[in-house]
Amino acid sequence: MIRISNKIGIVLFLFMAIISCKSDKKEVEIVKEKPNIILFMIDDMGWQDTSVPFWKEKTVFNNRYQTPNMERLASQGMKFTQAYATPVCTPTRVSLISGMNAARHKVTNWTFKRDISMVSPPKGLKMPYWNLNGAQPTDSVPRSVHITPLPQILKDNGYETIHVGKAHFGAIGTPSADPIALGFNVNIGGHAAGQPGSYYGTDDFRNLNSKTTIWDVPGLEKYHGKDIFLTEALTKEAIIAMDKAVANDKPFYLYMSHYAVHTPIQGDARFEQKYLDQGLHPIEARYASLIEGMDKSLGDIMNHLEEKGVSENTIILFMSDNGGLSAVARGGEKHTHNKPLSSGKGSVHEGGIREPMLVKWPGVTKEKSETDDFVIIEDFFPTIIELAGIDDFKTVQSVDGKSFTSILKGEKQDNNNRALFWHYPNHWGPTGPGIGATSTIRKGDWKLIYYHLDNNFELFNIADDLGETINLATKEKARLKALAKDLGSYLRSVNAQMPIYTDTNKQVPWPDSDDVLNY
Repeated sequence: MIRISNKIGIVLFLFMAIISCKSDKKEVEIVKEKPNIILFMIDDMGWQDTSVPFWKEKTVFNNRYQTPNMERLASQGMKFTQAYATPVCTPTRVSLISGMNAARHKVTNWTFKRDISMVSPPKGLKMPYWNLNGAQPTDSVPRSVHITPLPQILKDNGYETIHVGKAHFGAIGTPSADPIALGFNVNIGGHAAGQPGSYYGTDDFRNLNSKTTIWDVPGLEKYHGKDIFLTEALTKEAIIAMDKAVANDKPFYLYMSHYAVHTPIQGDARFEQKYLDQGLHPIEARYASLIEGMDKSLGDIMNHLEEKGVSENTIILFMSDNGGLSAVARGGEKHTHNKPLSSGKGSVHEGGIREPMLVKWPGVTKEKSETDDFVIIEDFFPTIIELAGIDDFKTVQSVDGKSFTSILKGEKQDNNNRALFWHYPNHWGPTGPGIGATSTIRKGDWKLIYYHLDNNFELFNIADDLGETINLATKEKARLKALAKDLGSYLRSVNAQMPIYTDTNKQVPWPDSDDVLNY
C-alpha cells in the first residue's frame, strides 16, 4: 500500500505541475532543431558573373550569363549588394575560417609550397615576413597563423562538417593542407592547391601536360576516365555526404567550395555550345559555361534538399572568394570583365573585392529582400556560429568579424559607423588598376587606397563613382587625412606588416605618417 500511495503521489505531483504551467507560447522555452548550414563558395566569381543584377540596373553581363538557380535563391532570401572579400584567394579563405582580417592573420597572399613565396616581389620592394604557410590548428608551424577553425567549433557542437572542393588553407606538407585537420569530418577534393589540374574526368582531373601531380584533385578516383565535369562530380559527392548526415540524424555544415570558375578556363560541354552560338569569344564561352555549371550545382543541391524534406531547416549562404579574373587569361579587353566595377581579381578596386552574395534563412530572412549594408568575409565566422546556435566557444585568435544575423532579420546597419579594411603588402604578378602592394579603407561612401611603392593615394566616392574613375585625393585633402589616420591606426592596432624598400632597407611608412601626408 505504501508503494502504491507513493506512485499516486508522484502522479498527482506531475499532474499539478503540468496544469500549473503557463500556456502562453512566449513563456514556454522551445528547443529548436539545429539548422543545416551550406556555404556555397565560388572561386574567382565576379560581381557581374550572374543573371542576378547586383547593381541598380541589369548589365550586359547579367544578360550574358545564365544563372537561374541564383535567381531562385535570391527570390527566396536576401541579396547583399556591398559584400566584400580580399583581392586573392587564400587570405579570404583564412579570414573565413578564423574570423580575422588579413592584416591581423598575415596570410596576405596565396599559398602553395611550404616555406616558399610563390610570387616574386615587385621591383623596389621586399615583401614582409608574411604567413606563407597559411592557417594552422597548431602553433608548431613557422610562418603560419594558429587558429581555432570554424569547422572545428561546429564539429565540437554536434555538426557533421563536410568539405567539398577547393581548400587552399595551408601549404603542402602542413597540417591544414588536409581540411580534416581543421575540423572537417569529411574531405572531398580539398588539398593545398588553389586550382585543379583539369576539370575533365577523362583527364583524371589532372594536367596531362604536366609531369607533377601537385595540382591533381584528390579523392575523386571513381570518376577517373569518365565523361564528367569536375563541378558535377563534386556536387554528386556533396549530395552523398549530406544524405549520410541526414540518415544519422545529425545537422550538417557543408562547405561547398567549387574550383569553378578559376583557371584553367575549360568548357563545360553541357553548356558551352550555346554561348559559342551567341558569338562569344571562345574563352568567354568556356567561362560562361563554367558559371552555368556552377549554377546547376546550386540548383541540384537545392532540389535535393527539397526532395529530402530538409530545405526549410537549411540555411544557404552564397559567396565568392575574390573578384572576377580580368587582368590575364580572358578574352577581350583587360580589366573590363566586371564592369561597371573597375579592374578584377588581384585589385583593391571594386572589381577585385566586391562579391555576389546571397543568403536564404527560411522563416527569418524576407524573400526577395535586398541590403546595401557592408559585409566582409571575416563576418561569416561569427555569423555561422550564431546561426548554429552556438554561444559557448573559445578561440585562440582575436576575431575581427561582426555577425550579420541582425541584417538577415531585417535590421538596418549604418555604414558610416563601420570601416572596412584591406591589407595586401604583397605582389600578385599582373598589373592593372588597383593592383599592387596596398592598404585600403572603406568608410561610408568613401574609399582610400594607399600604394606602398610610391606612397600615393587614390580617394573615391563609391556612391557617386562606382567605377572609380575620379581620384579625389588632391581635391579632398581633409577627408584623405582623416581616412589615412583611421587606416594607419587600424594597421598598427593589429600589428600589420609593411614591405621594405630595397634601396634604403627601410619600412614603407604608415599611411598617416607625416612624411606621407605632408609630401
